[in-house]
Amino acid sequence: MSLLKRIYTAYGMLVFGTFFVVFFIPLLIPIFFPKKHKLVGVFNRWWAKSLFIFLGIPYRLEYKSKLDPNKQYIFAPNHFSFIDIPTMGLNKHNTIFVGKSEMETVPFFGWMYKNLHITVDRTRLKSMYATLIKSMQALDEGKSLTIFIEGGIYTDQPPKMARLKDGAFRAAIEKQIPIVPVTIPHNWILLPVEPMLLNWTPTSIIFHEPVEVAGMTLDDMSSLKEKVYQVIDTELRKQNPGVLKDED
Repeated sequence: MSLLKRIYTAYGMLVFGTFFVVFFIPLLIPIFFPKKHKLVGVFNRWWAKSLFIFLGIPYRLEYKSKLDPNKQYIFAPNHFSFIDIPTMGLNKHNTIFVGKSEMETVPFFGWMYKNLHITVDRTRLKSMYATLIKSMQALDEGKSLTIFIEGGIYTDQPPKMARLKDGAFRAAIEKQIPIVPVTIPHNWILLPVEPMLLNWTPTSIIFHEPVEVAGMTLDDMSSLKEKVYQVIDTELRKQNPGVLKDED
């Protein structure tokens, strides 16, 4: 079984690399023509769909409410697996990502990611501040954001979330942009961090109702974080019965 998983994982890496090459040239358009930033979401969607189709992994998108395609949102998913990024690429709403600067070290992909999205080095306060400023600027430019609210893959007990970072919530409040909690319940099984081998299993993404922040101030940030945490955590427990105990 382990041999089959290794073969499947190697095949998955080949598929990832192949479709990166296929979509690299189209993604140059929003890099060199920033006003075409909505194409980032379009091409991400094509890339993500192609990836899951060729991996043979069924996926399901569930929207708890209809999102306004002309409205900005900050999408706030949990983060347990490296495959969460292409999974969020399936989102029908066009967004750019705020992600860890380690992505920049991946040859070619890192250059593309750095120029299309926003990166942050969480070991440096200066980088974290610069990322917040860039996120605010992106919102001012009319972009929607996807921010993994745990700041990375930090939990050692998936599907239990790690402590949430402030960035997404601060940006949402200061720019008065609704935040959409997103639950990705099964990717910790599909591609665990250890051992990082693909396991064939259907995946799903649940987009919860937007949490409105109109009138909120930074004094409300803790309660906003707790509300979003509870929405995602409740869905994680529902989708993973018996895995998390009530006291977890």
